[in-house]
Amino acid sequence: MASRLNPYLSFNGDARAALEHYKEVFGGTLRLSTFGEFGQADSPQADQIMHGMLEAPNGFTLMGADTPPGMEYSPTGNVSVSVSGDDDAELRGYWEKLSAGAHVSVSLDKQMWGDVFGMCTDPYGITWMVNITQPQD
Repeated sequence: MASRLNPYLSFNGDARAALEHYKEVFGGTLRLSTFGEFGQADSPQADQIMHGMLEAPNGFTLMGADTPPGMEYSPTGNVSVSVSGDDDAELRGYWEKLSAGAHVSVSLDKQMWGDVFGMCTDPYGITWMVNITQPQD
């Protein structure tokens, strides 16, 4: 297997809802494992997600989990997930789903560098950037 780089997102008890939402956005196969399935069946976190992985048909892989007991939840304020390319319809579709119910800090629009770009923070605290590359003249 070749090496790959993919985001691993941390959540504060809402990993299941977030990862199911991202499955609606990107499609694909979502696998979820709970803390209860791995020896913590009697804990308050038994139904929370210990590890989740979404593998989308376009090759995207997104992983995430609820913050484990004993660890401090730290929102990802210094990290954004960027989705980019030149397929206008596909990327606008992602934007519409990611920005629904989100705080939009930059509307999806043509930017000074010539591309169409938008940025939002979804209801789960994840910041998304969508960049649609424009053809070069």
